[in-house]
Amino acid sequence: MNDLSAERVQTLLTTQRLGRPYLHFAQIGSTNDEARRRAEAGAAEGLLLAADEQTAGRGRLDRRWWAPPGSSLLMSLLRRPDLPLTRAGQLTMCLGLSAVEGIHEVTGLAPRLKWPNDLTLDGLKLGGMLSEVKSTGDRLEYAVLGLGLNVNLSFSPDAENPPPAEIIGAATSLSAALGRPVDRGVLLAAIIGHCETRYAELRANPTGGALSAAWAEQLETLGQEVVITLPTETLRGRAVGVTPEGALIIEDPTGQRRAVWSGDVTSARRVL
Repeated sequence: MNDLSAERVQTLLTTQRLGRPYLHFAQIGSTNDEARRRAEAGAAEGLLLAADEQTAGRGRLDRRWWAPPGSSLLMSLLRRPDLPLTRAGQLTMCLGLSAVEGIHEVTGLAPRLKWPNDLTLDGLKLGGMLSEVKSTGDRLEYAVLGLGLNVNLSFSPDAENPPPAEIIGAATSLSAALGRPVDRGVLLAAIIGHCETRYAELRANPTGGALSAAWAEQLETLGQEVVITLPTETLRGRAVGVTPEGALIIEDPTGQRRAVWSGDVTSARRVL
């Protein structure tokens, strides 16, 4: 089955708080936008939204997210954590790890994470995350964590819904890797189940160090020679580590190290 209806997903969820309530939309502009609207109206932590189609879905830097109707897992989760703003990145870590764990549980596949917010499989893009936060002073008021995951779609130019030419050869899906469709409802429930476990660990740990260590183990970026494109400069160096808050540590050819908080990351070998 490929059904994300509220009636079905509520029977699949094993969580106590996350996904309670759960809202399903056949079509929506953006689940992140709707989750933010509901957060501003006072919605409680744990609200989960998923859609079969987004007409204004986006990734980082407002890039459009290609996902034909019914093909992908498009979801947003509302959190109201008692955390300082400096730890906001750990919420994205939590979702990324949960996505990796949920995918492995349901499919047996072993995706990886690409800093700062992508999921990959065999070096191809499988999904992406978009986290948006609101703070009061130095404390988080709420966070909306969005996930777009390629589930049942083909990236062949001959597919019924062919992808944009620029992503052919750069992206993949779970069904393409497995040779069969994947149940989006079962996958959603698995990811949210792992997310509740990881979230409890995050809240119980005063620094989030255990979470960031587990996240770092899944980062394919570490150890690579990379090029990072920033708004005002381009950095080249080796990704040698991450901070507990999620910054990537780059070592340049002179041995100098720098923590980078955001940017487009490309393997240096791909751009030479």
